[in-house]
Amino acid sequence: MNTRPAWVPGLAIGLVVLVFGVWEVFNGDTDFSTGLDLGRDRVSALMVLLFIATAAGLHRVAPAFALALVWIGSTLQLLSDTDIMYAELGVLVVAFGCARWGSTLTVWLSGASMPVGALIAVGWIVNNGTRFGDLFFDDFFSATRAAGIDVTRGVVVFMGFVFLALPWLVGLVLRVRAQARRAREHEIEAVASKEQAEEIAAVRAEQTRMAHDVHDVVGHSLAVILAQAESAQFLPEDDPAKMKETMANIAISARQSLRDVRQVLQATDAPEQQDGGLDKLVEGVRAAGNEVKSTVVGTPRPLPPEIDAVAYRTLQEMLTNAIKHGVRGQDVTVLRHWADELTIAVQNPTSSTPADPAGLGLTGMRMRVESIGGRLDVRSEDGSFTATAWLPLRHGMLAR
Repeated sequence: MNTRPAWVPGLAIGLVVLVFGVWEVFNGDTDFSTGLDLGRDRVSALMVLLFIATAAGLHRVAPAFALALVWIGSTLQLLSDTDIMYAELGVLVVAFGCARWGSTLTVWLSGASMPVGALIAVGWIVNNGTRFGDLFFDDFFSATRAAGIDVTRGVVVFMGFVFLALPWLVGLVLRVRAQARRAREHEIEAVASKEQAEEIAAVRAEQTRMAHDVHDVVGHSLAVILAQAESAQFLPEDDPAKMKETMANIAISARQSLRDVRQVLQATDAPEQQDGGLDKLVEGVRAAGNEVKSTVVGTPRPLPPEIDAVAYRTLQEMLTNAIKHGVRGQDVTVLRHWADELTIAVQNPTSSTPADPAGLGLTGMRMRVESIGGRLDVRSEDGSFTATAWLPLRHGMLAR
């Protein structure tokens, strides 16, 4: 991983431009490639050089400011009639930096600067009779004419524009590639974040489902066991057989509770068919010493596992509430109506306030019923608590 600060390369380039430019200025008034006198004003040249070198050093960390420095230095050069220096090739670095790291506005302004700068620079060199123009452009025009090629000033301006535009275009290409790479990385991160969020949501949903299932299983079993234990104190002392029967029922309820908890904790995808089904739940409440009036309307039918599990847990929670909040010795009414949908209703007189409709048990029951497209109604009125669930039995949902 590259931990080098972004300003380090720019500082290095700026120093190179500055050192080379100072050497060029103080090397004398002689062009090092031609040996001819340039007659350069060193003070003005140093000032122009300072702007160009600073701009080159800031080409990455502050491209817009670097572009402004180039234009200030160029304007100063025009006003002071300072001849062009080779160190001013640092402008190419600024063009690259503006296209690569500048803002959108900086990119457009630097792009517009290319033809304008080329036109001004070439026009000034050719028309002002500068030493650099005399040494380069006059020789260039003479050489092209000698070769039979008529090169106009427009062509020279275009060549200057291309010379300035090449590093700008390279920077622009690298900018687009970097943006595309970042877009791909963001897309990958977004997909990974979405998948992680979905995994977390699935885990939480599974934890919620398991919490509701454990609540229903343990709550129902404990309610039945408690009712059976309380009924034992009213048994005649001279009837050990009845006491043994009650204790056996408690053991059966506890064993069934352990079995149901194990099944819940296995967290298998496919719900298991409940042994004994709905009738077993009703008989378990009767065995706990509660009077139950059970009515079945229509013809019971085998259900697919997912609907059977919802029906079983729904009736289980309804009976748990009936045992916990019902009046002992009074009937618990259970209705199962088989038609286009299975209606399960449990009604009992209440001796205490039923569970909060937003509580864990009723919330879990509602979630299960609605998960298969059913409906649940819970109400308490006139000293009676009634819970009714409608489970759809659409064509294709019945077990074959």
